[in-house]
Amino acid sequence: MISGRCAACKYLRRRCASDCIFSPFFPSNNPQRFAIVHRIYGASNVAKFLHQLPLHLRPEAAESLFFEAKCRIEDPVYGCVGIISQLQHQLHVAETQLAKTRAEIAFLASNLQEAQPHDFAAQPIQGPNTIGFSQIGLSTPAHWFNS
Repeated sequence: MISGRCAACKYLRRRCASDCIFSPFFPSNNPQRFAIVHRIYGASNVAKFLHQLPLHLRPEAAESLFFEAKCRIEDPVYGCVGIISQLQHQLHVAETQLAKTRAEIAFLASNLQEAQPHDFAAQPIQGPNTIGFSQIGLSTPAHWFNS
């Protein structure tokens, strides 16, 4: 049964029992996965941890142990908390940028409503001493550049 050993049993150089706690989560085709978890937590601690969990929670727990161990190796000080902090910062920056963009859109929309083009040709300005365009035979200014 040597060829059927899981990555944990190969790493620990022991026989892999049929009820091995590691075999479902550390297959032999991915030995680095167990090596990373073992380096941070130790095989004995991982085995105890997995034994204490109900069967349906073990796959997610093994995945979480691997992810957290990998993060701890990459960032020994902060581990996965460093990644969470970076993502929260990126989210904050994106939310701030979104708020600024929404405010700018609202500002431009309000300016657009205020600056609707007025039809000055339909309402000629005439005072007591002014003459309208039509009185001297000219078309209105709105039509000057259309011909």
